Amino acid sequence: MSVRSSDSLTARVAGTVGVLRGDGRGWTLSAIAGGWFFTLGLRFVIPALLPAIRADFPVSDTVAGAAITLLWVTYAGTQFPAGALVDRVGERLLLVASVVAGAATMLVYASAPTFTAFLLATAGFGLASGLYGPPRGVVLSRVYTARDGAAFGTVLATGSLGAALLPPLATYATGIVGWRGALGLTIPGFLAAGYALRRFVPDRPATAGSAAEAANAGDGDGDGDGAGVSNPDSGDPRRSRTRRGAAAIRRAVSTRKVAVAVLGTTLMLFVFQGVTAFLTTYFVTAKGLSETAAGTLFGLLFLSAAVCQSVGGALADRYGHGRVLATVSVIGVVPLAALPYADSLPTLVAVVTLLGMRLSIGPISNAYIVSVLPAEIRGTAWGAVRTGFFVVGAFGSTAVGSLADADLFTEAFLLLAGVTAVAGVVYATLPERRGTGDDGGG
Repeated sequence: MSVRSSDSLTARVAGTVGVLRGDGRGWTLSAIAGGWFFTLGLRFVIPALLPAIRADFPVSDTVAGAAITLLWVTYAGTQFPAGALVDRVGERLLLVASVVAGAATMLVYASAPTFTAFLLATAGFGLASGLYGPPRGVVLSRVYTARDGAAFGTVLATGSLGAALLPPLATYATGIVGWRGALGLTIPGFLAAGYALRRFVPDRPATAGSAAEAANAGDGDGDGDGAGVSNPDSGDPRRSRTRRGAAAIRRAVSTRKVAVAVLGTTLMLFVFQGVTAFLTTYFVTAKGLSETAAGTLFGLLFLSAAVCQSVGGALADRYGHGRVLATVSVIGVVPLAALPYADSLPTLVAVVTLLGMRLSIGPISNAYIVSVLPAEIRGTAWGAVRTGFFVVGAFGSTAVGSLADADLFTEAFLLLAGVTAVAGVVYATLPERRGTGDDGGG
């Protein structure tokens, strides 16, 4: 690299860091990232502890997979109401409520005497953690009108760091205090995150009725669908507002930009859920690793993801979201196809490290989708979108669990590799978000 290129790269990095930290926004970014560290990290501690949990509650792979699906379906089910609440009560209250409720569910886990109680705690944690995503995305988009890809990347990379560190730490702690005690030890972290969010996240005035206002103004991206159409429910203002708000959301999420991005993200999430739900179990049962070694490899997946996510958003800002998403997806096919045939520990380390790269699609797709949604209903529409792709994606773990019960683990990973390839094709058709002519079509 030439001296001039090196200086240019240094200047770009310094510029990005300056934007992220300027005007006190660094504290906001740190608080949001800290909350996501625990919220995301704990969602992957549960799959990492499945071998120990199943020692207490003997269940099949299918049932274990369904439990992880329950976690993600309840997470998904919270997205739309959380998004709607963002438009009404602001982001800060929801972020604080999410981590405090997360602490409460860890207490339920710590005292769970039966598998039924474990499932109730799992559903509760899914609901609690689901409150975090929509306000996180909206406040980042609001605070960072420039370099939003880098801001999303920083936060999601911190979450991946939590997913990298917390599972191996939890598996280690399980050997000392049991899996219930390991989960209980995370309660102070959730509460500390709640304090930081309450102090450093700037709130905004409530905007009740913004969806209806957006509907009256059109869909916010210039196509003018519905403008000037008479309202058949004009005699009932509440029903009229509800219908106009629903129509505005439908227009917002059915544009080509949003539809293509959501389809690609849904496919990648399906694969992601299938991989992460059973990776530690696969390492223990099929590769003969100890639970500690399996948990460490699981953490390596997210350590790799943290590195990739920290630069993925910035690369998308520079080279285009569709191009980077398609490239990451195509590369992600290789480790999935290779995993069943990797037997030595060094080979598994290489495969898992490469597998972590696929998680960089999160900040890129999130920044893209949020930015092309109309600002007036951004929270509500973003919540609706997240509900859709998380509900579908959640069944990846059930699918892999069913194949595992049929002794078809190899076929499961090859299937996931194929789905990833399809996602790469979808992302290759993604319009540039600053372009014109694609916003109005369904």
